[in-house]
Amino acid sequence: MPKLDQLFREPLKMSKYDFWYKFPDASGLVGQFSMGNEPSLHIPYIYNYLGTPWKTQKRVRMLLDTWFTDTTLGMPGDEDGGGMSAFVVFSMMGFYPVTAGVPIYDLTSPVFDRITINLHNGKTLKIICRNNSKDNKYIQSIRLNGKPLNQVWFKHADIANGGTLELQMGNTPNEKLGADPASFPPSEMVLKLSDFETPH
Repeated sequence: MPKLDQLFREPLKMSKYDFWYKFPDASGLVGQFSMGNEPSLHIPYIYNYLGTPWKTQKRVRMLLDTWFTDTTLGMPGDEDGGGMSAFVVFSMMGFYPVTAGVPIYDLTSPVFDRITINLHNGKTLKIICRNNSKDNKYIQSIRLNGKPLNQVWFKHADIANGGTLELQMGNTPNEKLGADPASFPPSEMVLKLSDFETPH
């Protein structure tokens, strides 16, 4: 984890001119993390896999506040095929599909107090973020469909038929939430054929 922390602080160790000559897609820099290039989009969420999800919550909020403003400079770099916009929309709602092909969403700090997503089956997913503010960016507790959740991820199947995700926010990190290795998000899954079948 110290190396991941250092990525966001690491100086360029060369002039900006030389750096961008060699790495023209490395825009939206925070240390040597590049917010402006899609291959980096998952990196702020890696803290969820290391037992310190409060750092994901802090970092994602900072990145959204810094690089995605409602000005003419509101996108830091390369928008290929909607990847950057998808990162922003998902992250602002408070969850993100970190690993392609794995039907898991990692949680982070939403910027909205309440969100309703109308699903294709006519049902809705509601996200309720209590005590939310610029300072109250840390998730204190999670309830999914009324049940307490002591992990910072959920399956697509958990929301496919609608439901309610409730987040209680605060201004200090809850360092216990998502810290147990048994609660870490899976980075891969063994899927069965039945996972892909449509019920009749």
